[in-house]
Amino acid sequence: MCKMQESASTMVEGYLSLENIILRSIEEEHDELSCPQKEETSCSEKEELIDIATLVQSNCSKVPYYDLHIIYSASYRVPVLFFRAYYGDGEPLGFNEIEKDLPAHSAKALLDSKWMFITQEEHPYLNRPWFKLHPCGTSEWMKLLFHVDVSVAKNGVTVELYLLSWLSVVGQVVGLRIPLEMLNQQ
Repeated sequence: MCKMQESASTMVEGYLSLENIILRSIEEEHDELSCPQKEETSCSEKEELIDIATLVQSNCSKVPYYDLHIIYSASYRVPVLFFRAYYGDGEPLGFNEIEKDLPAHSAKALLDSKWMFITQEEHPYLNRPWFKLHPCGTSEWMKLLFHVDVSVAKNGVTVELYLLSWLSVVGQVVGLRIPLEMLNQQ
């Protein structure tokens, strides 16, 4: 989904969003399969049913949802990934809970430079605190990514290919994987 906002000039600004995403690791998928939900009712056969509602309870842990927004940074001149995490009931996850959700390679990078890697700041369009992956160095590694492709050096890169390539690298930090087929179609 693309959210846009008209500015005073003729330029259109906005952000791309993926919302209500469940990022699952193989271990979590296994745990979820081994923990099915059970229906429980408090009525016996002799009692008359007054309310037909059924309470569904689960002994499984809460599943976190993620909202991912891609916002162009005018100062770094690259896209930046903003994200937030929350449970189904709307309760937000703190940084320590998000850190537990990250893939192992991202958690290791956080140990090296926690506040240079992921920071929390105000979302530029929603004016609420969100986490973001720091864009420092993005321009350099994107140049390296496209440097080997002769046709890109000659003709330039399309916005779609640039964003897919960028997201295929940056998305891995939070556990989002871009299918290789999407890159091959470009």
